[in-house]
Amino acid sequence: MEKIVWDEGFSVGVRDLDEQHKRIITIVNTLIDMKDAEVDSEIISDTLTKMTQYAGDHFKAEEQYMLNYEYPEYSSQKKQHQEFKKKTVDFCVGTMVHKITIPTEMFAYLKSWWTNHILKEDMKYKEFFHARGLK
Repeated sequence: MEKIVWDEGFSVGVRDLDEQHKRIITIVNTLIDMKDAEVDSEIISDTLTKMTQYAGDHFKAEEQYMLNYEYPEYSSQKKQHQEFKKKTVDFCVGTMVHKITIPTEMFAYLKSWWTNHILKEDMKYKEFFHARGLK
């Protein structure tokens, strides 16, 4: 599986959020590098935990910007974030019960979700925040 390559096309125009997105992509790419890791490996579990924690922190920061600036699609974003959290919890449970397909499912999901979420959903707020002077 190909890694995600950050370029300016991923930039949402808000420095803090871009830096957080870069960090998340780094974590996803770390997982992609582990394509041959076993489901019960400690590195998979640790990296998934790190992804879950960091994504939660990112969502909290992103949602706070949305609330502060009264972003009209806040509810939709929050719902997507909640669905992501649920899915990552499902992956965590899958690793605990040693479901062997978890690494493959997880890598594909994380790559697809983050790429699509940043490039489609998060891009919707780029102009909104820019128009309000947030950089």
